[in-house]
Amino acid sequence: MSQIVNQEVSVVQKPLYGPKIGSHLGKPIYQSIEHNGYRYEYDRLAWCNEEGCPLDQLAANEILFKPGLIYRQAG
Repeated sequence: MSQIVNQEVSVVQKPLYGPKIGSHLGKPIYQSIEHNGYRYEYDRLAWCNEEGCPLDQLAANEILFKPGLIYRQAG
């Protein structure tokens, strides 16, 4: 007799990228990024130093993507 076990499968959702509008430190800057069900629009470069990018420069509706790109949640 075999036993069937229900297992939840965790699906990692890859971000969807909008059109490339430039580059920073050799990495593309996209006009928009859709990630985890939210859409973000490129806003500005973050201020960073050798220790990283301080998060206090972000507003509540903003997110920091590597390498120092700030995106604002759309709509």
